[in-house]
Amino acid sequence: MQAGRCALSQGTGEAPSDRLPLPLMTADTQTDRIYTAGLLVIGDEILSGRTHDKNIAQVASWLQVQGIRLSEVRVVADVMERIVEAVNALRENYDYLFTTGGIGPTHDDITVDAVAKALGVPVIVHPEARAILERYYADKPGGLTEARLRMARVPEGSDLIPNRMSGAPGIKCGNIHLMAGVPHITAGMLDALTGTLEGGAPLKAETIGCWTAESEVADILREVEKAHENCQIGSYPFFREGRVGANFVVRSTDETELAACVHALCDALSAAGYDFTPGGI
Repeated sequence: MQAGRCALSQGTGEAPSDRLPLPLMTADTQTDRIYTAGLLVIGDEILSGRTHDKNIAQVASWLQVQGIRLSEVRVVADVMERIVEAVNALRENYDYLFTTGGIGPTHDDITVDAVAKALGVPVIVHPEARAILERYYADKPGGLTEARLRMARVPEGSDLIPNRMSGAPGIKCGNIHLMAGVPHITAGMLDALTGTLEGGAPLKAETIGCWTAESEVADILREVEKAHENCQIGSYPFFREGRVGANFVVRSTDETELAACVHALCDALSAAGYDFTPGGI
């Protein structure tokens, strides 16, 4: 378990001293390493069904572009012990942890407290976050109230993630990134993080559609994937217009291998007498 500080010094953005720094990626230093992330969705409103989560898909899509694979998602209630448990598990198992929800101004927004508890650091009011909120609420009724000031609280040693939508910043603490639960605000925070994280080669994908039950071509999919070990083939069945069909999504970080696998799949489907549609149905 990682313990102690969020960073070596406040504002540096460096990893804790007991965690190895991530290698720097450049165009001249390609690596086969797969960078991974966990996502923790926090909020009673998600589990009750009152709010439909939209962050999982947008975080996953954004991570793909950064060369990072979303490997696990957990949804937990606004319960301190549950959040702490999930934070510790996910931050240790993956290169990055992202959380959504629970960083607002109300009493049940306890994500900051839970992350601080997981890391063993105190909660402080970040001076830059306070200044941002003071400016944002200067011309709004009530000004910077005690409730609104809660949004300047961070685990000690944290950096801020800019929020151009509503003022209150997100929080970066080591490999943990705390973001808002409101999807359009989360999107803005992700945009601010674009290009700032170490990642591997982006995962590329091609889709082949076929009007057939996936069970009929399961052997073809398995054999083609087996012959192209650096590719993955996912099958996504559907029912439309009274007919069954499936889209086969081929994924790889290597464009050449991806193309070879797609061609092999098309050839195999054709040889077996199945019509297919490049790009999917």
